[in-house]
Amino acid sequence: MYYVPEGTIKCGYYQCSCCGEKFLSLQTMTTIDCIYCEADVDLEIGPDEDMSTMKDTAHLIQVLEGEEVEKMDTLLSLAITGGNYEWI
Repeated sequence: MYYVPEGTIKCGYYQCSCCGEKFLSLQTMTTIDCIYCEADVDLEIGPDEDMSTMKDTAHLIQVLEGEEVEKMDTLLSLAITGGNYEWI
């Protein structure tokens, strides 16, 4: 699977309020760090720079369980891969 490991039976479906991306996570808390915005944070700072901080910007839309996990993972991954089934 694309977002979560094969055999996952429960996961969270999130949407980021900053970048708008939707993704799955093994976490099921109400807010978490966005996996896309997290990649943009520069943790290397110079002497005159402030340290970037991570913010919980991804909000839980729904907790998915059972077959819903695999179905949603497939749907979201097709949106990213552009319908390329070769990775499956």
